[in-house]
Amino acid sequence: MREIKTIKVANYQTLELIYESERTLVYRGINLESKQSVVVKLMGHEYPSFNELVQFRNQYAIAKNLNIKGIVKPYSLLRYNNGYALIMEDIGAISLAEYQRQLSISLKQFWEISLQITEILHHLHQNCIIHKDIKPANILIHPETQEVKLIDFSISSLLPKERTSLQTPNVLEGTLAYISPEQTGRMNRGIDYRSDFYSLGVTFYELLTGKRPFESEDPLELVHAHIAKIPPAIPKTQVPTPLANIVMKLMAKNAEQRYQSALGLKYDLEKCRVEYEETGKIEPFVLGKKDLCDRFLVPEKLYGREIEVQTLLNAFERVTSPKLPIPQPPLKGGRRGEEQK
Repeated sequence: MREIKTIKVANYQTLELIYESERTLVYRGINLESKQSVVVKLMGHEYPSFNELVQFRNQYAIAKNLNIKGIVKPYSLLRYNNGYALIMEDIGAISLAEYQRQLSISLKQFWEISLQITEILHHLHQNCIIHKDIKPANILIHPETQEVKLIDFSISSLLPKERTSLQTPNVLEGTLAYISPEQTGRMNRGIDYRSDFYSLGVTFYELLTGKRPFESEDPLELVHAHIAKIPPAIPKTQVPTPLANIVMKLMAKNAEQRYQSALGLKYDLEKCRVEYEETGKIEPFVLGKKDLCDRFLVPEKLYGREIEVQTLLNAFERVTSPKLPIPQPPLKGGRRGEEQK
């Protein structure tokens, strides 16, 4: 734990440290002029890298232009020492991760939390924003009102789709325990808004069971699990089967098999909530009946091209095998193998 000291940035002064990581320090503070309570987020490294500076600016640049009730509003981005200080509104909330450590979350609370998060994601995706780091630590909840808000747009993207390159796990964008298969850079496919649904599925899994689907100290093992392993089934004694199926659908390895819209997910969650509150159970139903994609997406798989795929494979075998002759195309104006005069 670092030494906690009072920090003054422009006309803001910190009061208490509320979150600490290797990369950031988050304080509750006050505006010395207006006496308004604020949250001050500082960079953790004394000499941040260029990439850290870009990401810190990114969260302010994206969030300041969003008129969405479910996100924490940034007030200003100020220079501080060799980096920046981000000044944000203080809603008196704590992270969902901290909330879950203090209290066990009931199904009734899960409905309230999950529906709010889904609504926030709907508005983000409508603004063509991929959050790319959905996890309990980036979701705030007010202990009394149960109001939920989303924070940290440092690695968020304004592109409708992007590619990620192959990198070592310790420098991947996102949090390994919640990262989608395509975000690992090992799936040879682009990242779009459906990546957030996978991370949301991992978050829901943790809220319902108290643990993450994949847990390991080895980063490569975590990456492999997200790409290739099926999450352990959620016990029927803990969660009604239809709700567990929703979580598993969110965590599908291929984006095409997940929910295609936040509204489709919200419809299924609301259906579960109403039935459970009325009868105490949830009858099985077909998921995604109202899940309509509002944008054109080309599946990144080959369909109906078996002959063409086999032709490519045969050509590859011919090129890589020294025993098989490689057929030569005929030369113009003469027979194959005959030199042109």
